[in-house]
Amino acid sequence: MKPLFTNFAPVSAKEWKQKIQFELKGADYNEILIWNSPDDIKVKPFYDKEDIKEVISVTTKASEFKICQNIFVHDINKSIERALDSLARGAESIRFSIEDETIAIEKLLEKLPLESTPIFFHLNFISIDFVQKIESIATKRKAAIYCNIDPIGHLAKEGNWFITSEKNNFETLNNLVKRGNYLSLISVNGALYQNSGATIVQQIAYTLAHTNEYFNHIELSKPQTMVLEIAVGTNYFFEIAKLRAIRLLFNLIAKEYNQNWNCHLVVTPTRRNKTLYDYNVNMLRTTTECMSAILGGADTIANLPYDALYHKDNEFGDRIARNQLLILKNESYFDKVNNPSDGSYYIESLTQQLADKALVLFKDIEANGGFLKQLNEGIIKRKIQESADKEQDLFDSGKEILLGTNKHANKDDRMKHDLELFPFVKIKPRKTLITPIIEKRLAEKIEQERLEKE
Repeated sequence: MKPLFTNFAPVSAKEWKQKIQFELKGADYNEILIWNSPDDIKVKPFYDKEDIKEVISVTTKASEFKICQNIFVHDINKSIERALDSLARGAESIRFSIEDETIAIEKLLEKLPLESTPIFFHLNFISIDFVQKIESIATKRKAAIYCNIDPIGHLAKEGNWFITSEKNNFETLNNLVKRGNYLSLISVNGALYQNSGATIVQQIAYTLAHTNEYFNHIELSKPQTMVLEIAVGTNYFFEIAKLRAIRLLFNLIAKEYNQNWNCHLVVTPTRRNKTLYDYNVNMLRTTTECMSAILGGADTIANLPYDALYHKDNEFGDRIARNQLLILKNESYFDKVNNPSDGSYYIESLTQQLADKALVLFKDIEANGGFLKQLNEGIIKRKIQESADKEQDLFDSGKEILLGTNKHANKDDRMKHDLELFPFVKIKPRKTLITPIIEKRLAEKIEQERLEKE
């Protein structure tokens, strides 16, 4: 029996366009059906093989993505209890945020099933002694542990290095890399650029330029894994393509620099489009964002609870966030296919265009002194701020919509007495080496106005 589709003659892109123009009855095809993204990518109504310049080889393993639980370590006993409970309820990895090195790390990890559970640390400091304790535990228990040390990201976000100078930070990091045998030590906080309002092309280029500084400053004698922390928004197909482009360009740049690095993508939904009012809509936003993360090839996904803006960590919010991923993995079968985006002409085209544009910006940064130089000179912050201001203008004018906030808002919503956390940009007066890059949500101004009127 002949395959079904051999009964149909192939249709060229030209024929499709002619048919569409006929149906438009004289309306302008380019004006009506093609829209321009903030990254100057013209999105067409249909794509076919003629839109693909070359086959893109991006290996992604959706079947292997891990569900991660974020835990801020303050009370160590409660953190242990929460980690064990999260693992019992479906989490597959844990990311601990630790503020200082006085935490009893041996006690924190003692009861966890490290042999089967990847552990990530977000360390707000850099310490040889602390990392050596983790190294000892990892070696003894054959654990997969990622320390996620990112001095450049700390400078970008906080305005200062971990310790006095650039030289001291890289010397300490090199010392750790030389001593370490069982740990992944270095990470790049690419989520900062998304949450502060950078365009997708800027996010890719800045993440890679940030990465390249470590390629240039760290001396390697053996292969290493670098964790790239990425935030994804609700532009569904663009976010899928963004993750693919990041992996594609990471591999390209690492090869050019003869660096033996692998990248591990830890992805979380952005905070930029999350809202205080009509907060349940946040669950819809994070669901599509987690879908983009899976299809784009995230290795680990840490979902954002729907109430993370205004509630302290709580069991209900954590459980809902975790269950969203469990449904995608176990009921929607998102873990059954590797390279799920392969063969989609639209996603392939977006991946190539985003990668091409990001590579041009990356080369421009390198030609003008590199990422650290431009970060110190305020160029990176200024460029992000320009993009953020344009997006904010679109939101303020109603052209960019957040349902329940600047469209179809429920005027009866009351939030003032439900705030356990301050949900807006916090101003911390302090002396800094550079002006930090500020993460800010689109809805902050309109929410503050509503709170004042309650």
